[in-house]
Amino acid sequence: MRKHAWAARGVAAVAGALLLGGLTSPSALADDAPTPKEAQAQAGDTKRCSVARDVSSTVVDYSGAGGLFETVFRAATDRKGHAFLNDSRNPGVWINLGLLAGAPSCVSGTAVSVTEEDPGHLYITLLAANGVIRQAVCTTASGTPFTPANLPAACGAGFAPLPDTPVL
Repeated sequence: MRKHAWAARGVAAVAGALLLGGLTSPSALADDAPTPKEAQAQAGDTKRCSVARDVSSTVVDYSGAGGLFETVFRAATDRKGHAFLNDSRNPGVWINLGLLAGAPSCVSGTAVSVTEEDPGHLYITLLAANGVIRQAVCTTASGTPFTPANLPAACGAGFAPLPDTPVL
């Protein structure tokens, strides 16, 4: 019995030290490398990522924004991890955000926000399944709704990872 009690105390001490080390060490940062599922999807494998659907929206509510007043921008994902953008000035058109450079291939969350000027900026933020947050900043203009043809030019460099994204 004494041998087992000594071993149990030793295991408890090691577990406590590991727990304390995990609590005091800095949090890990998200790795921008694709997950195995993303790598398979990029390689053309038939197995794609599978996530819950997500939707977000923002509206220009400043009347001084000219033709942008009451424009609604929506972002949504499908269950395969693709993200889409809708501009209410172009009803029924959902633009695949995979058209933009740097877009993650497996998106689990979306957020959109807009500055209220003409032209202003639309911020599209995507949470990749691997924990990396990527953001694109697109220029908005009152007379030009977003389409698949003009979105890449409006969003310039496309998506870039936000630095120091924590892993959740």
